[in-house]
Amino acid sequence: MAHERDAQESFVAALRRLGEARRRARTALVEPPPPRPKAPPAGRAGRDLPAAIGVGVALLVVVALSLFTRPEAFVVLVVVAASGALWELARAFLQRGIKIPLLPLWVGTIGIVVSAWAAGPEAMLMAFVLTAGGVFIWRVLDGGGRAAVRDASAGMFAAAYVPLLAGFAVLMLALDDGPWIVVAFILVTIGNDIGGYVAGVLFGRTPMAPSISPKKSWEGLAGSVLMSAALGAAMMALVLGGTWWSGALLGVAAVAAATTGDLAESLLKRDLGLKDMGSLLPGHGGIMDRLDSLLVCAPVCYVILSAATGQLTF
Repeated sequence: MAHERDAQESFVAALRRLGEARRRARTALVEPPPPRPKAPPAGRAGRDLPAAIGVGVALLVVVALSLFTRPEAFVVLVVVAASGALWELARAFLQRGIKIPLLPLWVGTIGIVVSAWAAGPEAMLMAFVLTAGGVFIWRVLDGGGRAAVRDASAGMFAAAYVPLLAGFAVLMLALDDGPWIVVAFILVTIGNDIGGYVAGVLFGRTPMAPSISPKKSWEGLAGSVLMSAALGAAMMALVLGGTWWSGALLGVAAVAAATTGDLAESLLKRDLGLKDMGSLLPGHGGIMDRLDSLLVCAPVCYVILSAATGQLTF
């Protein structure tokens, strides 16, 4: 009897242990996993600031060396940057099934930029028309019906958005005191970013376009205007021999154009479901994320700077 009682107690104990094991297993399945440690914040404006500063300084050094050693090197730099931006744009458009024909766009980029440097705005415009036509024919001949027309139209948009607007920077370089004019253009555009960043971080309270770019604020825009106007006035009065007020006007116009370009790219990225166009430039995103303001600002600065220095022709 004692042996039977011991066997019964052992069996009951085994059932209890089995029940406890099942309860622990069931609890492990329904309980959420322990929270992962949070990554360190990138800053109030959402950037890796040290990386952004380092990359920005390196880019400025490369641009300055190209401008003041051999201007042709700057032309090559514009071609390379525009080609990289087109590649990023093509990859982004694939998110919506749109295939931009890159090869004719790259060939057209060389033609547009070199024409701007060698023969001026009329040749640049003609090269753009040929590029747009070549992109359309290339994609339509490849077949695809409505998709081909859609892709070709997107390619023509890309040709206007990147290489044509980038060509205005080369047109500025071709003017008298071209390297310093390009420096003025870059400074007022950078002033928009730096002034907006600092003022937005310190004082930003009122969103400017929350549905498009939540981090932009009206206080940041005021900081952009102040810094770009100051940089434009200093460059015009001290370097380019113009009036300070024309430089201040340059800064204000640059802020309007650069902010429009920034918001336009933010709207495009939001529609494509992307945070950045790429990841090549730490702290900035991709090439297109760095060029968005510069591209839209270039034609505005070309007109104002060429007029302020007495070189605007019709």
